[in-house]
Amino acid sequence: MTKQEKNDVIEVLKGKFSQYNNFYITNTESLTVEQVSKLRRHCFTKQVEMKVAKNTLIRKALEGLDAEKYAGVYDSLNHVTALLFSENPKEPALIISSFRKENNNEKPVLKAAFINGDIFVGDNQLKSLTQIKTKNELIGEVIGLLQSPIQRVLGALQNKDAAKEVVAEEVAAAPVAEVVAPVAEAPATPEAPASEAPAAE
Repeated sequence: MTKQEKNDVIEVLKGKFSQYNNFYITNTESLTVEQVSKLRRHCFTKQVEMKVAKNTLIRKALEGLDAEKYAGVYDSLNHVTALLFSENPKEPALIISSFRKENNNEKPVLKAAFINGDIFVGDNQLKSLTQIKTKNELIGEVIGLLQSPIQRVLGALQNKDAAKEVVAEEVAAAPVAEVVAPVAEAPATPEAPASEAPAAE
């Protein structure tokens, strides 16, 4: 590879590292050409970009962007390296896991992952990475939490209104009782005895 070709590869890698906030560094050593092609197809269907490059060129690309920011992944740049770039932070981890199961293989091995500024080193991090919440999942959970109290209030109000309607219907359906107040008879007034006029002398 000429110097110009190396520079071209470095520039392409710099573009990818700038474009994506998430990338995985994997070891694809011992995978056959057919298996690598199959892995590429898996990545393509899940909108994950796979790039195979020399470790020295990968490091130069990262150092050219921000040497300190990516310092934690430099030790993982060894053996055969395939980079997996993705907008979804856990999609590459899911691809690696499913690919291993399908092929009864322990490859590709996860060497490191850079997820939104956080660095995960080692293959033992793979399971944790498959459980990362995506941005949309987190937003969905927050919306669900916000809606829950509102739904409870609305439910209570609806139940209250329904109860009022039931009471109103029952009152409307009940027969109107006519209350006739008995007319009180006035007690008979006894006639006063006529006073006798004194006899004239």
